[in-house]
Amino acid sequence: MWEKVNIKFHKYPARISVVQKMIELGLRISDDKKIYCGDLKISESALAKVSGVDRRAIKSTIDLILNDDELSTIFKNIQPAGTLLKNISKSLNLGVIEIEVGKDSSGILASTTHLINQKNINIRQAYAEDTYFETNPILTIITDEPVPGDLITEFLKIEKVKRVSIY
Repeated sequence: MWEKVNIKFHKYPARISVVQKMIELGLRISDDKKIYCGDLKISESALAKVSGVDRRAIKSTIDLILNDDELSTIFKNIQPAGTLLKNISKSLNLGVIEIEVGKDSSGILASTTHLINQKNINIRQAYAEDTYFETNPILTIITDEPVPGDLITEFLKIEKVKRVSIY
């Protein structure tokens, strides 16, 4: 998909910013050229502001997407992923593990969940930043309880892990 997006938008950095923001926020486009987050209609000016572009870039991006069968299928079916509990974890007495990885992060989720499981701690959420958009993507794992600090050493032994934070 990213190759297709790059081919279509490579001459238009503003449009790439719009597409990235839409994917990040789980925004979809309807047949009537409206933008939605779930069932909530998003104004073009609001998307333009958070994307750092002019409103005209929103309109032209939508037109380009809807005129391409493959991109249209993708952007008509995007859904938001839901609430990430990271910023409210302390209030809920949940644990947070952030693991910085490189572009190749295969196997890291399986290895980290195995280590957490060995401590008999339940995982509530796992969220991985897209390796296409981020230079140093972060895998965030939210657990039912705070994770013991001694796991940092174990996480750092996993190949391709660059940095670990637990809070």
